[in-house]
Amino acid sequence: MTQLPPADDPLTKAMRTGNTPNAEPIRMRTLVLLRWFSISGQMAAVIVAWFMGVGFVKTPVILLIAASILMNLWLFLCPPKRTSPNRAVLQLSFDLVQISALMALTGGMANPFALLVLAPVTIAAASLNGRQVLALGLATVALISFAAVFGLSLREPDGDILRMEPILQLGHWVALVIGVVFFAGYAHRVTAELSDTANALFATQMALSREQRLQHLGGVVAAAAHEMGTPLATIKLIAGELADELSDDPDLHADAITLRNSADRCAAILRSMGRAGKDDLHMRAAPLRAVLEDAAAPHADRGPLVEIIADGPVIRRDPAIIHALRNLIQNAVDFAENRVVIETQVTRETLTVTVRDDGPGYPPHLLSRIGDPYLSRRSEAQRGSYEGMGLGLFIAKTLLERSGAKLSFANGGPGAIVSVRWPIDRIRSVDRLALSHNPNIDS
Repeated sequence: MTQLPPADDPLTKAMRTGNTPNAEPIRMRTLVLLRWFSISGQMAAVIVAWFMGVGFVKTPVILLIAASILMNLWLFLCPPKRTSPNRAVLQLSFDLVQISALMALTGGMANPFALLVLAPVTIAAASLNGRQVLALGLATVALISFAAVFGLSLREPDGDILRMEPILQLGHWVALVIGVVFFAGYAHRVTAELSDTANALFATQMALSREQRLQHLGGVVAAAAHEMGTPLATIKLIAGELADELSDDPDLHADAITLRNSADRCAAILRSMGRAGKDDLHMRAAPLRAVLEDAAAPHADRGPLVEIIADGPVIRRDPAIIHALRNLIQNAVDFAENRVVIETQVTRETLTVTVRDDGPGYPPHLLSRIGDPYLSRRSEAQRGSYEGMGLGLFIAKTLLERSGAKLSFANGGPGAIVSVRWPIDRIRSVDRLALSHNPNIDS
């Protein structure tokens, strides 16, 4: 039976806390490359403004751009190191202060490039944890406010000050603050969901890979038991003949009897190993009903009656398929009132497995999105509120589609219906014994 890693497993802890151990939040090379893009844009804006005759304090602006260039050159010449979260925060803080200072020296809220101040906090939201993002977000709002209050005005070529109406300056400030909250929150939420999804799929793949390795090990055990039967029978035969020949020597006769009894004991052990190993080999292919019973077994005693109406061919017993079907059945049991029915339909071209329950059904406005990750989180066992219906169905849908199946979700009367349809050639398997019985083990 496929199981996910236990609660104390390091990966499970990392998934629960949202932090992958020893993860590099963002590569230093990426930060350096983004800073080069920023420097290029800043220099281009300064050169264009210079040629247009716009008046601003040129020396401090050029020094600030030079500081970014020196920072990048220093990082380029330093030995490469992994980026820790604290180092990433320091680098992004440097960029934030540099951009905010440039904004303050070049018109404050009147600077059309002021929105670039949102870049550091957006990058932080996509790579750092919530506390660090919050700190950078608050710092961004503070620096935007500083630039708005103490920013130096730009001048037209004739020397007149370029002025922006106070109401427009306030609106620009509010827009930037809203941008900080929106871009940071949006980037952080999307990145966290993608990371959780990747971790969950990775944990599922590890569990499936472990079960596949155990099945292969069972095959090795069965083959070893099968091949050792003949030499063991020979040992037993020779030990019996020696016992008959040495009947006049009590000590040697007793040793021969002990050897024959030990051979009998080894034969019993091999029978047990061979039976277990061949069972594992047989489980690579199993009748359709047996696979569905395996998938439904963990949820058979959870309350609602789980009824299996299945008659079909021998199919591949793929751990990924069983795990995915188990997720679908678990979802049905979670929301069923009294009964969950698992039905099959087999044609010459397709095999269809349908899981239906007698619960409240799916919310109609979410039917087209079922199977997407993180629709919402579970707080009540009510499908009407549609809580917690995201990640499990997403994993099931992903695994089943990898096996060649197509899924459809619908509402019945009453309850929800999930249909899984495979091309018959993608799921059918050959029903044959991997190893024949070795009569020498029982001889």
